[in-house]
Amino acid sequence: MNTPSKFDPIRPYDPEELPAVYERLIADPQFRTVMEYIFRGVPFEALAAKIRSCRDNLEFQEKLCYGFLVSLLAQTSDGCTMDSSQVATDGRYTFVSNHRDIVLDSAFLDKMLFDAGFGTTCEIAIGDNLLAAPWIEDLVRVNKSFIVRRGAAIKEMLANSRLMAEYMHYVIQEKHDNIWIAQREGRAKDSNDRTQQSLLKMMAMGGEGSVIERLTQLHIVPLAISYEYDPCDYLKAREYQLKRDVEGWKKTKADDVMSMQTGIMGRKGRIHYHCAPCIDGWLATLPADLPKGELFAAVAGHIDREIHLGYRLYPNNYAAADLLRGNKDFSDRYTQADRAAFEEYLDSRIAMIELPEKDTDYLRERLLTMYANPAINRQAALEESV
Repeated sequence: MNTPSKFDPIRPYDPEELPAVYERLIADPQFRTVMEYIFRGVPFEALAAKIRSCRDNLEFQEKLCYGFLVSLLAQTSDGCTMDSSQVATDGRYTFVSNHRDIVLDSAFLDKMLFDAGFGTTCEIAIGDNLLAAPWIEDLVRVNKSFIVRRGAAIKEMLANSRLMAEYMHYVIQEKHDNIWIAQREGRAKDSNDRTQQSLLKMMAMGGEGSVIERLTQLHIVPLAISYEYDPCDYLKAREYQLKRDVEGWKKTKADDVMSMQTGIMGRKGRIHYHCAPCIDGWLATLPADLPKGELFAAVAGHIDREIHLGYRLYPNNYAAADLLRGNKDFSDRYTQADRAAFEEYLDSRIAMIELPEKDTDYLRERLLTMYANPAINRQAALEESV
C-alpha cells in the first residue's frame, strides 16, 4: 500500500523501510543495552537476527513483543484478561481508553487482541514528549505507533491535529487496521477518567460528512483498563505535592523515563480489559441538528459511562473509597484483612516517596483518591443507567 507522503512525519514505518531502521537500531548502544536487559540470557546477535527476520510490523510484534509481554505479565502481574465479547474480531475499531500506564496500556491490548483472534493489533497514538532519544522513535514506529506532535504554536497545532485526524481515518478506512488512543492527553493521575472533548474534535477533523458521520467512520470502542495496583502510584502522589508546593514545577523527560521503567517492571496485581460495544449505533440515535458543543459533550459523556461501567474493581478500590470518605458504603466488597493489607500497602508506598518536606497526610489522600475513583465513578454510572 502506498501511504500518502503527507503522513510520513507521523506514521509507523512501512515494511520496505524496516531493514534500514533495523540496522540503525541494532547499531545503537542504548538500544542494545535495553534489549540485553529485557531479554536476559539471550545473546544480542540472536536478537538481532530475529529482528532482521521480521518482514513487517505485525511480525515484529509477534516475534519480539509478544513473548516479552507474556514473560513480563508472568513476572509482574497476577494475570491479564480481556472481555471483547461485544465487538467482532473481524471488525476494525478505534479503541478509546482510560490511561493507566505510559507504555503498557496499548502493549497489553495488542497481546490481548492476538489472543482473542483479531488477526491484527493496533496502530498506537504516542506523544512526542515520550521520544527521549532517536532510537526510541525508531522503535515505536516499528511497533505500529504514530506520533502525536505537541507543543507547537496554535496554527501549527491545528495543522498537526488535522493531519492526525486524517491519518486515523486513513488507518481505519484504507489500511483496515485498529487504533488505540487515550481518552485524554497524559494519564489521569487521580484515576478520575474523563474524555477530553478536544480529542473528539480532533477526530472529527478527518473523514467526510457531518460530525456524527465522521465519528462513526472511526468505529469508536470505549475500552476500560483496570489495574489492581498501579506501579507508578507513589510517583504520581509525589508529582501532586511538587505541583502544589513548587511554583511552576513541571515534569522532565527523565521523569517520564522513570515512570516508563517503573510502570513496566513494577507490581500490577490483576489486570483486566473490557471492550464496550462500538458506539456507532448509539451515535445514530443522536439528533442530526444537535449543536456541536452539545454533541461533543454527549459523546464524551457516553464514552465515560461505558468506561466506568467496564471497570473491574478489586477489594482495594472499595476499601479506598470507604477510607477516603470515612464511611462503610462498600464494606460488603472487602474483608477486614483486605482493608488492613491495603492500608499496609499505602504506608509502604508513602515510605518510597522522597521529598524534603513530605506531607504524609496529603500523599495518603492522593493515593486513596487514585484507588477510590474507579469505584466511585462506576457506582455513579450504575445509578445513572438505572
